[in-house]
Amino acid sequence: MPDFATYEQNSKGLPVKQLGKESFFYITVVIFFVYNVLLIIPGKLIEMKNNTSLQRIFPVGDIYRDRILAWIYSFIGILNVCTCIMVFYIHSLTNQNEIRSSEYNVFFYIVPILLVVWVMALLFLLVGKMKQVKTGTV
Repeated sequence: MPDFATYEQNSKGLPVKQLGKESFFYITVVIFFVYNVLLIIPGKLIEMKNNTSLQRIFPVGDIYRDRILAWIYSFIGILNVCTCIMVFYIHSLTNQNEIRSSEYNVFFYIVPILLVVWVMALLFLLVGKMKQVKTGTV
């Protein structure tokens, strides 16, 4: 009999939706790998100076280049933390004898707040970069 990872319960605590633990593990690893690669590519393109249009927008020594790179790499870290929280929450739903799922309630407030703050920081950086390009001080 295979083990299951429960990701939805009814009001009585009984599993409603389940997925095999092996399938859940591999799906999580693939999602983790895909969004890390997809988010690292723009940072590496800016950093390695392979793309001439990105090099023109973010030249070496530009303060916004460093800030955008820091934002990209820190956003990857935020998404990794969110993925870990999701995995631990699903672990708590599956193994209710070990960890109560109510212990993760605080994280359900922290995750959206972190994501909103990081997206607002990106908007702030983009507005500053647009002003810099508009004034021609690139």
